[in-house]
Amino acid sequence: MTAILEVRGLTVDFADTPAVRGVDFELARGEVLGIVGESGSGKSVTALAVLGLLPRTAAVRGSVRLDGTELIGAPESTLNSTRGARIAMVFQDPLSAFTPVYRIGDQIVEAVRAHQDISREKAAARAVELLDLVGIPEPRLRAAAFPHEFSGGMRQRAMIAMAVANDPDIILADEPTTALDVTIQAQVLDVLRTARRETGAAMVLVSHDLGVIAGSADRVAVMYAGRIVESAPVDELFAGPRMPYTLGLTGAVPRLDETDRAPAALVPIPGTPPAPGALPAGCPFAPRCPLADDVCRAAEPELTGTSHRAACVRADEIAERGLGPTDVFPVPPVPARPAGHTMGEPVLRVRQLAKTFPLYRGSVFKRRTGTVHAVDGVDLDIRQGETLGLVGESGSGKSTTLFEILALGRPEHGTIDVLGRSTDHLTREQTRQLRSRIQIVFQDPMASLDPRMPVADIITEPLRAQGADRACAARRVPGLLRQVGLEPSHAARFPHEFSGGQRQRIGIARALSVDPRLLVLDEPVSALDVSIQAGVLNLLHQLKAELGLAYLFVSHDLSVVRHIADRVSVMYLGRTVEAGAVGEVFARPRHPYTQALLSAVPLPDPAKERRRERILLAGDPPSPTVREEGCRFRGRCPVFAGLTADDRTPCETRRPALLPYGTDQVAACHYPRARDVV
Repeated sequence: MTAILEVRGLTVDFADTPAVRGVDFELARGEVLGIVGESGSGKSVTALAVLGLLPRTAAVRGSVRLDGTELIGAPESTLNSTRGARIAMVFQDPLSAFTPVYRIGDQIVEAVRAHQDISREKAAARAVELLDLVGIPEPRLRAAAFPHEFSGGMRQRAMIAMAVANDPDIILADEPTTALDVTIQAQVLDVLRTARRETGAAMVLVSHDLGVIAGSADRVAVMYAGRIVESAPVDELFAGPRMPYTLGLTGAVPRLDETDRAPAALVPIPGTPPAPGALPAGCPFAPRCPLADDVCRAAEPELTGTSHRAACVRADEIAERGLGPTDVFPVPPVPARPAGHTMGEPVLRVRQLAKTFPLYRGSVFKRRTGTVHAVDGVDLDIRQGETLGLVGESGSGKSTTLFEILALGRPEHGTIDVLGRSTDHLTREQTRQLRSRIQIVFQDPMASLDPRMPVADIITEPLRAQGADRACAARRVPGLLRQVGLEPSHAARFPHEFSGGQRQRIGIARALSVDPRLLVLDEPVSALDVSIQAGVLNLLHQLKAELGLAYLFVSHDLSVVRHIADRVSVMYLGRTVEAGAVGEVFARPRHPYTQALLSAVPLPDPAKERRRERILLAGDPPSPTVREEGCRFRGRCPVFAGLTADDRTPCETRRPALLPYGTDQVAACHYPRARDVV
């Protein structure tokens, strides 16, 4: 196939610090090239450099040729005629990419008229057509809305509409699904496929999600330390990586379709990527690579091969021996549970939990205008030594549920029992005692650790709050640091001196300092690269086995929940809609919402991804300010859409109750039908 885009020797420096170092690739017409790698590997900088969108402080060298026309060093007039017309960009954060003070339709009109000599009326009609193409409901009405009036998924769809407005030859999509729920991610990926089908455009898809790449790309380029270190057709790369770094990435990904429940199934890549200005001699991955030898450290290997290329002196050996991730990277076994720990004692029991928030209008004379039903019927059960995964889209009430549990007070409605004790009428002393038995690990470790305190003080802060003297608390620090895989010598350092994964380990050590029975883990690995995430998940498995801890694990990533949880609870609009053993719920989900969630999770296996059937939900969840009668999911439910008018009556008039199915599964649906969607 003829290459429409040729990139040769692309380098980007910021103040003499290399960010991209000699990137080469070609893009054929209609092809999708996926670029993956850890944060800081140079993926986004490469995409932005192609279109000349880097700041003036960036020194860009090399060659970027679009149909033979050189773009590096081209005059601004040439770049302006190329941007949006021949090469379009879909940015990671559409809210910051759109101008907040202009209507969505007007911004699409501007993009159309910048490259086409047509009237404003025709451009406005074209904007409505484009919004309809990408699945925006009521496109004529929505064209008059401002960006803040769109949900995250709708903004990203509108961004894609703008990108394809002029039928571009190439679409550069920079992490287009990163900040979206899995159901919205599936919608956006479907819209990108539609856009490519309508325009015939090639695409460069930048993503950290190997599942997204596996289901969308024709070829894959893996970047590390500013270079492409492996490149191959998508099936070939996932079937047999030849670069140890790629092996580590594929082994670190939790899989929704995993059947091996061994907790040490993930492969952590040791260490962290090198800083751009402090690259080691030889292969930049050598300090983290178990296969590295003196040859690797002597000189940086070139990217060699034909269709499958790898920058590794051991690539042929890896291919010939058929080495997999666990053959290269050691995975420590999780110790057996000590004899003193038993399963089955209740740690947390929640029944029919509800929480509302008032809505007010007016700045001086406030008046109540409505109610937000944030939590509206949540049931949870966690036993000692058990992990319960709590999942659902943004706005489903997961965080509010956590706050209600951690408040250790009387809930607005329902009951909360912690360690067999109701929180309705706790004394101050009882609350203090319970607070040491239930601890939280936050999503963002940098924001949750005081930057002015050394690690030793951070870890011992809960102990001192419980009345322990400073000397006694200080004696606990070395053991706690070792327990989470850090060195006791790190105690005098400050949070900014650690990597993201190490900071999360510090947060876990702080939570463990008061010997809790229940750890509440609020998206503890969502901010981490997949290679670092694997190490933290393995640590959590190890601590649960050693200490008999119970976890309430909140996550939007169902693959992570499948790997770490024993049981799962699915929330929708503040209510539990399905719960049970992970094996049963993931293998035979009965609620249509659970089925849609699971079908939307991409698998890092191209062959399986092509065979899977997606259940795409219509639109976004309805507003929690409206408490409708009947099932609140029916507006998006594919089962409800296929029912006759008579059969729809229960869904429209009665709120479905949580009823038992199988040995350990409950679902709140009038038409529960088990279905394999993985």
